[in-house]
Amino acid sequence: MPKIIVDGTEVEVENGITLLQACEEAGAEIPRFCYHERLSIAGNCRMCLVEVKGAPKPQASCALSVNDLRPDPDGNPPEVFTKSAQVKKAREGVMEFLLINHPLDCPICDQGGECDLQDQAMAYGIDKNRYAENKRAVEDKNIGPLVKTIMTRCIHCTRCVRFSTEVAGVTELGAIGRGEDMEITTYLEKAMLSELQGNVIDLCPVGALTSKPYAFAARPWELRKTESVDVMDAVGSAIRVDGRGSEVMRIMPRLNDEVNEEWISDKARFVWDGLRTQRLDRPYVRQDGALKEATWEDALKTVGDKLTSTDPSKVGVITGDLCAVEDMYALRDLMDALGVKSIDCRQDGSALGETGGRAAYLFNSTIEGIEDADAILLIGANPRLEAPVLNARIRKAWLASRLPIGVIGEQADLTYDYDYLGAGPDTLKDVSSGSHKFAKVLADAERPLIIVGQGAVARADGRSVMGHAAKIAQSCGAVCDGWNGCSVLQTAASRVGGLEICFLPRQEGGQSTADIIAGAKAGAIEVVFLLGADEVKMRDLGSAFVVYQGTHGDAGAHRADVILPGAAYTEKNGIYVNTEGRPQLGRRAVFPPGDAKEDWAIARALSDVVDKTLPYNNLEQLRGALWEECPRLAALDEVEPADGAQLSEIAENAGRLNKSAFTSPVKDFYLTNPIARASKTMAECSALRAAQGQEGTGTDG
Repeated sequence: MPKIIVDGTEVEVENGITLLQACEEAGAEIPRFCYHERLSIAGNCRMCLVEVKGAPKPQASCALSVNDLRPDPDGNPPEVFTKSAQVKKAREGVMEFLLINHPLDCPICDQGGECDLQDQAMAYGIDKNRYAENKRAVEDKNIGPLVKTIMTRCIHCTRCVRFSTEVAGVTELGAIGRGEDMEITTYLEKAMLSELQGNVIDLCPVGALTSKPYAFAARPWELRKTESVDVMDAVGSAIRVDGRGSEVMRIMPRLNDEVNEEWISDKARFVWDGLRTQRLDRPYVRQDGALKEATWEDALKTVGDKLTSTDPSKVGVITGDLCAVEDMYALRDLMDALGVKSIDCRQDGSALGETGGRAAYLFNSTIEGIEDADAILLIGANPRLEAPVLNARIRKAWLASRLPIGVIGEQADLTYDYDYLGAGPDTLKDVSSGSHKFAKVLADAERPLIIVGQGAVARADGRSVMGHAAKIAQSCGAVCDGWNGCSVLQTAASRVGGLEICFLPRQEGGQSTADIIAGAKAGAIEVVFLLGADEVKMRDLGSAFVVYQGTHGDAGAHRADVILPGAAYTEKNGIYVNTEGRPQLGRRAVFPPGDAKEDWAIARALSDVVDKTLPYNNLEQLRGALWEECPRLAALDEVEPADGAQLSEIAENAGRLNKSAFTSPVKDFYLTNPIARASKTMAECSALRAAQGQEGTGTDG
């Protein structure tokens, strides 16, 4: 490992790192605009100049490897200065050049207060400009409803270009022209369609790319910042929710190398306007065919009377995709007390969780472990639409080693090359039997990864599909000491949490989601309780009495006989378990609107009405009971590996498969849940994608 002296301090650093990284390891602060540790090196801005002893001029530390430095004639380690007069003068010169054309927009710029150029100008700027020429002006580009452009501010760092090409995997941004005439553009004035495009807002070190929905809404120092977790998919990206008063103003990513690195999907970032509209803020009870406002006492009494007067075998409970673990746990305890056995957290109708233990429903390799895989098989999954951040991780692994990737299911643009094996079960059967050529690719790999999507398991033959996937994993050595490559990609943020607490028809006589809906249609189920479940077919509930507890006036509320207004994920404290089984804590950023209450508190209040009082009065007591029953949920941000040996039970169920092809459950990326469907921004994105023929979205084919 090379040694280097930085400002008089000798440090030993890793081979191959840049001089900039080495200086920061030694405690020196190096300004930069174009350099980003997750992107390729461009060396555009020259702000990171340092003085290397013996070099004729300052060096760009971002583009110089520590291995390129040589000891002095006496054999002493190379010496670097980051605070010398030469360095200061060089950086001031670079800053002067950067500000030649930069407009004086700070008072009206949305980047104000969070601008790298603003911060560095305070340190290296001068109080006068020696250039009297006119500043250049660049026409703004319309690149869609999410990213606002003021390209006159652009300093040509090319971070946005490198991100869209390298991480997002789409060539939507690039540079045209040379020198002063250089412009960052989408070439043909075409809107960006990547599901990760909003990340260029965070990457832009100036105000050239800002959030269009957030434009002129607030200043950063006005906002109350709350660390939370995203629930738009099952990845569980770390986010920061910025609120002012009673409203969420924006959502931004937080660093979490094990899950989302520092990226989030556009749905996670821009869905916040859906938290304000079409909200349920008071209880409603249907009278004479119309929903009418009611007090909490009347609404709970109506529900309580119906539950206590109905045979428990004729009551069904289904939970949705955005529920916190505590909410489902309280509702499960209440239904257990009432003797209701037909409860299910799988509103998509999958059979996951019934056999095979935890290994049957977790992303067992972990998200970070994708980078260790050397061959990947995707079964019934379109990760670009179902989990864009996870898809970027697959692309990262593919870029690093060009590992072979096979796809069984939809033929789509996933942003990386893959071998299309087939559309459905016939191909899966061939691979599991070893007769397909890709079976040898998996067998030759040291750490093969099989990713099973909900498009494969949320079917009538889902248990058999999962059995064949487990059979492939066992035959190719994907399950061994130190590696479990049989992974399930969930699409619902609440699904793994519900399975962990066994929110399932676990008692004899209990019915699953499909049976509950069929029973309601036939009249055998008389009461259906929906906790945020809007994706079931409401018209199939027949004449059943429907209680809807949720946040938005979506499908469930339209069908309901009683509406109990709940709190959205930004309005309550709750635990969410991501697809790899990692419990994460979502924190309340704002309070629920009107008379809406947290979902667990509604269940607790309802328990009093039905004379089955639950044994906890606050969230701390509820979590105490939850953690006592399921201790792994108390280990926040940690993944407890599942027992891979349990997959044998699933492999034995590799039974008959039907002939229909695998299709992704996500048809419109932007409109997958009630919050997204209430968002004007998401509606604009959906309409734009439809207008452009879904080109490059991963849905064609």
